[in-house]
Amino acid sequence: MSTADDGRRVTIEIVEIQGTGACSVGHVVGDTWEVDSELVPTGICGWAYGAILPFLQPLRFGGSFPWEAEGEAVVCCPDPANPVVFRLRVCE
Repeated sequence: MSTADDGRRVTIEIVEIQGTGACSVGHVVGDTWEVDSELVPTGICGWAYGAILPFLQPLRFGGSFPWEAEGEAVVCCPDPANPVVFRLRVCE
């Protein structure tokens, strides 16, 4: 378990791919990554991670979003033709 200084662990999971249903970098529904104190999880698209990071860091350090369930956030990658939808969840 991470210490308070390291932040909480968060799972990133692909829950939907809109548009044609194909991600240009090959991600598929069900792909998951766990984030703790590592900077960028191995294998995740850099563009998607850039969109996720502003939601990831508040979750890791105890923040929340009034429009989401406690400990969760839903984020889309910036591909306008085939948005990949990621669900972030704080690990218990």
